[in-house]
Amino acid sequence: MASGFFAILDDIGALMDDVAVTTKVAATKTTGILGDDLAVNAEKATGFLSSRELPVLWAITKGSFINKLIIVPIALLLSVIFPVAVNIVLVLGGFYLAYEGVEKIIEYFFHHSKTPHEVTKEKEQHDLDAEKVKIRSAITTDFILSIEIVIIALGSVTEKSLAIQAVTVSVVAVLATIGVYGIVALIVRMDDAGHKLIKHANNKGFLSAVGMLLVKSLPVIIKILSVVGTVALILVSGGIFVHNIEYLHHLLPNIPAIIMDFAIGLVAGLAMVAIITSGKKVFSVFKK
Repeated sequence: MASGFFAILDDIGALMDDVAVTTKVAATKTTGILGDDLAVNAEKATGFLSSRELPVLWAITKGSFINKLIIVPIALLLSVIFPVAVNIVLVLGGFYLAYEGVEKIIEYFFHHSKTPHEVTKEKEQHDLDAEKVKIRSAITTDFILSIEIVIIALGSVTEKSLAIQAVTVSVVAVLATIGVYGIVALIVRMDDAGHKLIKHANNKGFLSAVGMLLVKSLPVIIKILSVVGTVALILVSGGIFVHNIEYLHHLLPNIPAIIMDFAIGLVAGLAMVAIITSGKKVFSVFKK
């Protein structure tokens, strides 16, 4: 009886050792997408009132955990019974990311000046409604990025048993969420930390200077993250197309991968914007 118990402990220990190794490999392979995920989500989680930043970030984080709770078992199931479906879902998600990235660029360069009526209407809009819209958008984007994180992690352990695959992918998914949104939380609270340092140092000395640097750096970092996040959306989408569509994977092999990914993501995004814009116009005509 005792020998059987210790044999079980040995099996669990061996499993944990395997999981530790596979998790390290999977985490290494997802590093690139995690960097993009950080940039995108940091940009999505900013722009709120200071008092609402952490509650909003917590709402997005909970949504991210729910996303992964949905994605992980489905990805494991599909990898066993219908592997092609995983690639199809990734490609569809790539079109969504490409659309979001290109739409941001178009809005930046071609946005129209608001009329006084529009400005007044915008001020009258309930803050909580706008907040909910942005949270939903952030969770939707997180869903697509989470799919790629899970698929990359799963792809690194395909030769292992289903138990090791399940535990490895789950650990990577949890660590990714905690890591990304933990860093985002630190970024969005930089100014508060700076103000506290300034107050603690009575606006004098080294600590006060550090606090002032944190306060002044936040708006710059937010602007940089906005640009990086938009570029990341297009790069990630292009990377999804290149790695999951055989024709694109072998197209123009002499061009650097980053340029190829961006170009394909940009073209896909422009096509999606054109299709959706045309669809809206057609719908508005029939609606009348």
